[in-house]
Amino acid sequence: MIFHLTDPTRWAHSVAEGLHSGSSRGIELAEEGFIHCSTAQQWPATVERFYADAGELLLLHIDEALLAAPLVYEQVGNATEPFPHVYGPINLDAVVEVERLR
Repeated sequence: MIFHLTDPTRWAHSVAEGLHSGSSRGIELAEEGFIHCSTAQQWPATVERFYADAGELLLLHIDEALLAAPLVYEQVGNATEPFPHVYGPINLDAVVEVERLR
């Protein structure tokens, strides 16, 4: 299982569109080239570092076995472990749970 953070407005757009292409906060897949995700151990620190001042926040639980797009674990800066990146839009059937964090 991998995880992705998004806001309710962006997620509603994804549901209407039939796929999720938001990469990270305010950045789209087309701009970044991949969608930022985290492991179960990584997402809490990602919330603190990049979303501390965000309003409503959703955590998408993504079954990586159901992804249609390639998933690559890549080292980011001096992080202690690689982060999962999805190189294409996330198909909605791979999102097995949408958790409201706040």
